[in-house]
Amino acid sequence: MALTDRKVMTFDVVGTLIDFETGILDYVQARAQAAGVTLTDKAILEAYAVAEDRQHHQTPRLPFPSMMAPMYHEMAEVLGLPDSNSDAEEFRLSIPHWPAFADSVPAMKRLKRRFHLVAMTNSDDWALSHFAKTLDNVFDDLVTAEMVGWNKPDPQVFAFTRGRLSTKGYAFGDILHVAQSQYHDIAVACRLGYQTCWIERRKGKQGTGATPTVQKVAIPDYHFGSLVELADAVDAGK
Repeated sequence: MALTDRKVMTFDVVGTLIDFETGILDYVQARAQAAGVTLTDKAILEAYAVAEDRQHHQTPRLPFPSMMAPMYHEMAEVLGLPDSNSDAEEFRLSIPHWPAFADSVPAMKRLKRRFHLVAMTNSDDWALSHFAKTLDNVFDDLVTAEMVGWNKPDPQVFAFTRGRLSTKGYAFGDILHVAQSQYHDIAVACRLGYQTCWIERRKGKQGTGATPTVQKVAIPDYHFGSLVELADAVDAGK
């Protein structure tokens, strides 16, 4: 099946389209420097990934912005950062400043010519409203963890989205799920039988950065290092 045979692309947002690692580093490094603490980017991202994994297991129904305060407290203890409720809340409030990857908006606008584009995110409605603006409001539909009552990798997020798409006449085989996270998206989507496209944003870099690790990497149907590579493949009719 060619990429152009699909009708729908569902997208993870944070990490795939939004450069959350830069957003995290901008906030945490500013806090560290103000406190006279020297930290490597690697240490910060790894601390975030560990805290997120723990929080996902403790509160699997919370959208990730609601997890950020307890995650910050855990990171602060590990990294020696200033640790107050204000610091933790400001970590969450940094979300509107998280940038898009440079190729996200141009590539998404190219893909929009052919596909129905759906955001499928662990964000809440508030965070996604900011991300959507950053991405020039390119989506045709929006699904958040706040709407579903669960966050990925729970299969209910996929079921909820599939149900919405079915009311618009789209079948299961019409969908390609596009994401960077093996932990939140690719592994579960493959297990559920979805066609998948892994955008490996950290291709060529060591480790998984701010994304929790997985024991085994799931093999996607398509694998690119950037979103523009996906758009190029679509335009080439692959």
